[in-house]
Amino acid sequence: MTESFSLVDRYALGDLQTYLARAGRVEDGSVRLIASGGVLAAYTAIFYPRGILDESPTVLGLRTFALADAPTFDAVVPARSLLERLARAEATIGTGEEAGPVPLSLPHQVSTVTWAGISPPKSGWHGQEPADAALLESVAKAGIDEVAAAVPSGVGEQIVQRVRTEVWGRPIEGLEHIPAGAAFAALSLGFLAGGEPVQVFETGPWTRLSTSRGHVLVRRKPWTLRS
Repeated sequence: MTESFSLVDRYALGDLQTYLARAGRVEDGSVRLIASGGVLAAYTAIFYPRGILDESPTVLGLRTFALADAPTFDAVVPARSLLERLARAEATIGTGEEAGPVPLSLPHQVSTVTWAGISPPKSGWHGQEPADAALLESVAKAGIDEVAAAVPSGVGEQIVQRVRTEVWGRPIEGLEHIPAGAAFAALSLGFLAGGEPVQVFETGPWTRLSTSRGHVLVRRKPWTLRS
């Protein structure tokens, strides 16, 4: 497997750093990197079931980055390790407009990340009515306040997870097939900006919320699928 890749420039490096840092504030875990055709797709998990009785939706963040080379790999690596390598690379490049490709090596892979075994489809998406970014932001902020009020400091992880599942698994009013956790992901990852409408796409059990800044992918439970 190819163990290195090159981002096109320092701006792409900065974008990847920002994306991973935002994802890390929500779920400090791993990132799935898929390189193909000169594009790097970086998936991060915002919510996912932690066991067979966990009813949490699967909500993933996705950003894509142009590559200066054309490696092919599918690797799951610790987000912190990748951020460290990005920081070291940033320290070695210039600040001028002429700064070129940024070579990077992959950290050691991890093999115990359950959500990384779920692959959203690459094609077959069908456009739906766009969603209002202001609505998603409002839902996300209301959910953040609700979770904060319901979870006092010092409680166990099991209680925290139950509250999070209840709040973020709740459907958005007017977008009943989309859980509130998708709005939280879009806000937390910085994908809502400037009032840009959020494009909505569906295929099978998957829904994708897309803006120019990135994508949120939601895998719905079978009993939530619309006829």
